[in-house]
This record gives sequence, structure tokens and C-alpha cells, in this order.
Amino acid sequence: MATSTVEDYLKHILLAEEREPDARVSMGQVAAALGVSPGTVTAMMKTLADGGLVEYEPYSGVRLSAPGRQLATHVLRRHRLIELFLVEVMKMDWSEVHAEAEDLEHAVSDRLIERMDEMLGFPSVDPHGDPIPDSHGVVRKPDHVSLLLCPLGHPVRVARVADQSRDFLRLLERRGLKPGSHLTVESREEAADAVTLKLAAGEPLTLGFRAASKIYVDEIG
Repeated sequence: MATSTVEDYLKHILLAEEREPDARVSMGQVAAALGVSPGTVTAMMKTLADGGLVEYEPYSGVRLSAPGRQLATHVLRRHRLIELFLVEVMKMDWSEVHAEAEDLEHAVSDRLIERMDEMLGFPSVDPHGDPIPDSHGVVRKPDHVSLLLCPLGHPVRVARVADQSRDFLRLLERRGLKPGSHLTVESREEAADAVTLKLAAGEPLTLGFRAASKIYVDEIG
């Protein structure tokens, strides 16, 4: 059986591949995600490659093999279902559940995960709007655009938040920008680092480009 460390590596490689599907994942990306040194990552990549879980090329990067992707998707499903369960059933704050799920994803049984899925009504997304892989490992590719790319002046709905740090999520909650919130992007001024929004209640709100790039939306109607 894979250790929790192996599962963590595979999951973070999968997440990096989702952000850049056509590129190999660098050792630096994995090191930054896990808070370890690039040398530690390189040693682990060699171990994972020997186990047939990744395809590793020195100085080029790594990508998941088919078995590695299957295991990584399995872990990701656990993580996102646990997050949703903690919010919907345990009534925990959405800004706190990521860290809890990081630990629990390695400990719960498959039977418990499937029971959580059933209790939650077989959900498609977690509390932050990230897609939950189904029981066969299929991940629905979301068709969302960020606040930097959506049309100006058209009503949109917040669908997903890419940054799950506690401070950022609490900021969005205070500003009324949780998934499901409705708004309109009024203007973008790159020189001023300002994206001006109009919330559903009518009040204006300004975000910087960096924050706006982490908020994904769907058009309404």
C-alpha cells in the first residue's frame, strides 16, 4: 500500500498537471507545494519512477503514469469529499477544512468515503468549487473563467476559488464572494491593479489582479 507521503506527492503532481496539462511538473513546483527541498523531491521521484507511478526525466520534470494518476485521483477524491463533509455535516468553516482533510484523507476507509458520498447526495464539487472525482476516478473539467477573463458588464456567479489559504477564504467570505455569489465585473485597470466589481446587492468592490485571478465564475443566463 502507498504511504501517506507517496500519496501526498502524487496528489500534488496531479494538481500541477491540471494547471498545466501539456507541461512536465518541475521539482521546484513539487518542493514548493510540499515544503521540502528540491533534493528531497528528486530522491522521491526516483523511488516513484522505480515503482511505476511516475515518468521522471532528470532536468526535464515528471508526469504521472496511468497507475500513478489512478492513485492520485483516488486521494484527491477522498480529500474533496472530506472537505465537503466537514462543512455540510460537521458545520466547520470552509476556511478550516483543507488542513483537516490533508490528514484525514490518508486515514479513512474506502467504505467510509463512499458512505460520505452517498450522504452528501453524490456531489460534483467541494466547498471551494473544485471538482470531486467520481468513484471511477473521472474528473469533470470545469468550464470556468477567472474574473480577469470574463466579459465585462455581464452577470456572473462565483463557481470556484483557486486559493484555499485560510486568510484568502476569510477575505472572500467578508466580501461576499463565496461560491454561488452573483456579481458583475464593471472594469479592469491593469495599470492600477484594480478589478471593479458590482455585487448582487448593488455595492461596489475593488480587487487587485492577483486576487481576481484566483476567483473563477460562470456566466448567468
